Amino acid sequence: MPTKPSESNAKRSSHSGTGRATVHLFAKYPAPGKVKTRLIPALGGDGAAALHRRLTERTVAAMRATGLPFAVRYSGANEAAFAEWLGADVRLIEQGDGDLGARMGRVAAPAVLLGADVPDLSADYIRAMATALETAPVAIGPAADGGYWSIALARALPLLWDAMDWGTDRVLPETLRRLEAAGIEPALLETLADCDRPEDLERWPWLSA
Repeated sequence: MPTKPSESNAKRSSHSGTGRATVHLFAKYPAPGKVKTRLIPALGGDGAAALHRRLTERTVAAMRATGLPFAVRYSGANEAAFAEWLGADVRLIEQGDGDLGARMGRVAAPAVLLGADVPDLSADYIRAMATALETAPVAIGPAADGGYWSIALARALPLLWDAMDWGTDRVLPETLRRLEAAGIEPALLETLADCDRPEDLERWPWLSA
Protein backbone atom coordinates (compact mmCIF):
# COMPACT_ATOMS: atom_id res chain seq x y z
CA MET A 1 0.00 0.00 0.00
CA PRO A 2 1.23 3.55 -0.69
CA THR A 3 2.38 5.57 2.26
CA LYS A 4 0.28 8.60 3.11
CA PRO A 5 1.65 11.18 5.53
CA SER A 6 -0.88 13.15 7.50
CA GLU A 7 -1.42 16.82 6.63
CA SER A 8 0.48 17.91 9.74
CA ASN A 9 3.37 15.59 8.95
CA ALA A 10 3.43 16.76 5.33
CA LYS A 11 3.58 20.37 6.42
CA ARG A 12 6.26 19.72 9.02
CA SER A 13 8.39 17.81 6.53
CA SER A 14 8.02 20.61 4.00
CA HIS A 15 10.47 22.66 6.04
CA SER A 16 13.23 20.04 6.00
CA GLY A 17 15.82 19.51 3.28
CA THR A 18 14.48 19.07 -0.22
CA GLY A 19 17.47 17.81 -2.17
CA ARG A 20 18.03 18.74 -5.78
CA ALA A 21 14.49 18.43 -7.14
CA THR A 22 13.45 21.09 -9.64
CA VAL A 23 9.80 22.14 -9.78
CA HIS A 24 8.28 22.19 -13.27
CA LEU A 25 4.99 23.92 -14.05
CA PHE A 26 3.20 22.89 -17.25
CA ALA A 27 1.45 26.03 -18.45
CA LYS A 28 -0.49 27.17 -21.50
CA TYR A 29 -0.61 30.78 -22.64
CA PRO A 30 -3.91 32.41 -21.52
CA ALA A 31 -5.40 32.96 -24.97
CA PRO A 32 -9.21 33.31 -24.94
CA GLY A 33 -10.89 30.20 -26.30
CA LYS A 34 -7.75 28.08 -25.91
CA VAL A 35 -7.60 27.49 -22.14
CA LYS A 36 -10.09 26.36 -19.50
CA THR A 37 -12.53 25.51 -22.29
CA ARG A 38 -14.88 23.63 -19.95
CA LEU A 39 -15.39 26.90 -18.05
CA ILE A 40 -16.30 28.91 -21.15
CA PRO A 41 -20.06 28.22 -20.83
CA ALA A 42 -19.96 29.84 -17.39
CA LEU A 43 -17.33 32.54 -17.85
CA GLY A 44 -16.99 33.13 -21.58
CA GLY A 45 -13.71 32.84 -23.43
CA ASP A 46 -12.19 35.98 -21.94
CA GLY A 47 -13.29 35.11 -18.41
CA ALA A 48 -11.93 31.57 -18.63
CA ALA A 49 -8.60 32.91 -19.94
CA ALA A 50 -8.44 35.47 -17.14
CA LEU A 51 -9.03 32.73 -14.56
CA HIS A 52 -6.29 30.61 -16.12
CA ARG A 53 -3.94 33.59 -16.04
CA ARG A 54 -4.66 34.16 -12.35
CA LEU A 55 -4.15 30.50 -11.43
CA THR A 56 -0.88 30.32 -13.34
CA GLU A 57 0.46 33.46 -11.71
CA ARG A 58 -0.51 32.14 -8.27
CA THR A 59 1.29 28.87 -9.00
CA VAL A 60 4.44 30.68 -10.13
CA ALA A 61 4.35 32.73 -6.93
CA ALA A 62 4.04 29.52 -4.89
CA MET A 63 7.02 28.00 -6.71
CA ARG A 64 9.09 31.12 -6.04
CA ALA A 65 8.22 30.92 -2.35
CA THR A 66 9.51 27.34 -2.02
CA GLY A 67 13.14 28.37 -2.45
CA LEU A 68 13.53 25.44 -4.87
CA PRO A 69 14.79 25.74 -8.43
CA PHE A 70 11.85 25.91 -10.83
CA ALA A 71 10.94 26.20 -14.48
CA VAL A 72 7.84 26.84 -16.55
CA ARG A 73 7.33 24.40 -19.41
CA TYR A 74 5.31 26.45 -21.84
CA SER A 75 2.95 25.97 -24.78
CA GLY A 76 0.50 28.07 -26.75
CA ALA A 77 2.83 31.02 -27.38
CA ASN A 78 6.51 31.69 -27.89
CA GLU A 79 9.14 32.15 -25.20
CA ALA A 80 9.12 35.93 -25.51
CA ALA A 81 5.39 36.10 -24.77
CA PHE A 82 5.84 33.98 -21.64
CA ALA A 83 8.84 36.02 -20.48
CA GLU A 84 6.84 39.23 -20.87
CA TRP A 85 3.98 37.68 -18.90
CA LEU A 86 5.77 35.84 -16.09
CA GLY A 87 9.08 37.70 -15.84
CA ALA A 88 12.43 37.55 -17.55
CA ASP A 89 13.95 35.70 -14.59
CA VAL A 90 11.68 32.65 -15.00
CA ARG A 91 13.40 29.69 -16.62
CA LEU A 92 11.32 28.71 -19.66
CA ILE A 93 11.35 25.36 -21.45
CA GLU A 94 9.16 24.56 -24.45
CA GLN A 95 6.93 21.55 -23.82
CA GLY A 96 7.33 20.18 -27.34
CA ASP A 97 5.09 17.79 -29.24
CA GLY A 98 3.10 14.78 -28.11
CA ASP A 99 0.44 14.06 -25.53
CA LEU A 100 0.78 15.02 -21.89
CA GLY A 101 2.63 11.80 -21.10
CA ALA A 102 5.23 12.44 -23.78
CA ARG A 103 5.74 15.99 -22.55
CA MET A 104 5.99 14.98 -18.90
CA GLY A 105 8.36 12.17 -19.77
CA ARG A 106 10.91 14.68 -21.08
CA VAL A 107 11.46 16.17 -17.62
CA ALA A 108 14.71 15.01 -16.03
CA ALA A 109 14.50 13.67 -12.48
CA PRO A 110 14.61 14.54 -9.67
CA ALA A 111 11.63 16.74 -10.32
CA VAL A 112 8.26 17.88 -9.07
CA LEU A 113 5.67 18.27 -11.86
CA LEU A 114 2.71 20.63 -11.47
CA GLY A 115 -0.26 21.96 -13.38
CA ALA A 116 -1.89 25.36 -12.85
CA ASP A 117 -5.38 24.13 -11.95
CA VAL A 118 -5.25 23.99 -8.13
CA PRO A 119 -6.36 27.18 -6.34
CA ASP A 120 -5.38 25.82 -2.92
CA LEU A 121 -1.80 25.00 -3.94
CA SER A 122 0.81 26.54 -1.64
CA ALA A 123 4.57 26.55 -1.26
CA ASP A 124 4.21 24.13 1.66
CA TYR A 125 2.51 21.53 -0.51
CA ILE A 126 5.17 21.86 -3.21
CA ARG A 127 8.00 21.55 -0.71
CA ALA A 128 6.31 18.49 0.81
CA MET A 129 6.33 16.82 -2.62
CA ALA A 130 10.07 17.47 -2.98
CA THR A 131 10.79 16.33 0.57
CA ALA A 132 8.93 13.06 -0.01
CA LEU A 133 11.58 12.11 -2.57
CA GLU A 134 14.09 11.73 0.24
CA THR A 135 12.40 8.49 1.28
CA ALA A 136 10.32 7.43 -1.76
CA PRO A 137 11.13 7.01 -5.47
CA VAL A 138 7.89 8.74 -6.45
CA ALA A 139 5.41 10.99 -4.65
CA ILE A 140 1.87 11.74 -5.78
CA GLY A 141 -0.52 14.50 -4.80
CA PRO A 142 -3.97 13.04 -5.60
CA ALA A 143 -6.62 15.27 -7.15
CA ALA A 144 -10.24 15.04 -6.08
CA ASP A 145 -11.30 14.31 -9.67
CA GLY A 146 -9.32 11.07 -9.91
CA GLY A 147 -6.11 12.42 -11.37
CA TYR A 148 -3.23 14.03 -9.53
CA TRP A 149 -2.30 17.64 -8.91
CA SER A 150 1.40 16.79 -8.75
CA ILE A 151 3.79 13.92 -9.28
CA ALA A 152 7.40 13.98 -8.10
CA LEU A 153 10.11 11.63 -9.31
CA ALA A 154 13.46 10.75 -7.76
CA ARG A 155 14.43 8.85 -10.91
CA ALA A 156 13.07 8.34 -14.41
CA LEU A 157 9.96 6.13 -14.54
CA PRO A 158 8.94 5.76 -18.21
CA LEU A 159 6.20 3.28 -17.24
CA LEU A 160 4.06 6.19 -16.03
CA TRP A 161 3.63 8.01 -19.31
CA ASP A 162 2.57 5.76 -22.19
CA ALA A 163 -1.06 4.97 -23.12
CA MET A 164 -2.57 6.84 -20.15
CA ASP A 165 -6.11 8.25 -20.35
CA TRP A 166 -5.05 11.78 -19.46
CA GLY A 167 -7.77 14.10 -18.22
CA THR A 168 -9.96 11.30 -16.86
CA ASP A 169 -10.66 9.83 -13.43
CA ARG A 170 -8.65 6.75 -14.43
CA VAL A 171 -5.27 8.46 -14.25
CA LEU A 172 -4.57 7.99 -10.56
CA PRO A 173 -5.83 4.40 -10.27
CA GLU A 174 -3.88 3.37 -13.36
CA THR A 175 -0.75 5.15 -12.13
CA LEU A 176 -0.96 3.32 -8.80
CA ARG A 177 -1.61 0.00 -10.58
CA ARG A 178 1.51 0.42 -12.74
CA LEU A 179 3.66 1.31 -9.76
CA GLU A 180 2.40 -1.68 -7.78
CA ALA A 181 3.09 -3.99 -10.73
CA ALA A 182 6.64 -2.65 -10.85
CA GLY A 183 7.12 -3.12 -7.10
CA ILE A 184 7.41 0.63 -6.50
CA GLU A 185 5.80 2.09 -3.36
CA PRO A 186 4.80 5.74 -3.78
CA ALA A 187 4.24 8.34 -1.11
CA LEU A 188 0.73 9.82 -1.27
CA LEU A 189 0.27 13.36 -0.05
CA GLU A 190 -2.84 15.45 0.52
CA THR A 191 -5.76 15.36 -1.91
CA LEU A 192 -6.49 18.76 -3.47
CA ALA A 193 -9.21 19.86 -5.88
CA ASP A 194 -8.81 21.18 -9.42
CA CYS A 195 -10.84 24.03 -10.85
CA ASP A 196 -11.93 22.73 -14.25
CA ARG A 197 -15.73 22.74 -14.45
CA PRO A 198 -18.43 25.39 -13.88
CA GLU A 199 -19.56 23.68 -10.67
CA ASP A 200 -16.02 23.99 -9.31
CA LEU A 201 -16.35 27.79 -9.27
CA GLU A 202 -18.67 27.60 -6.26
CA ARG A 203 -15.75 26.39 -4.16
CA TRP A 204 -13.60 29.43 -4.98
CA PRO A 205 -15.95 32.34 -5.79
CA TRP A 206 -13.06 34.80 -5.58
CA LEU A 207 -11.46 33.24 -8.65
CA SER A 208 -14.06 34.55 -11.06
CA ALA A 209 -14.95 37.74 -9.18
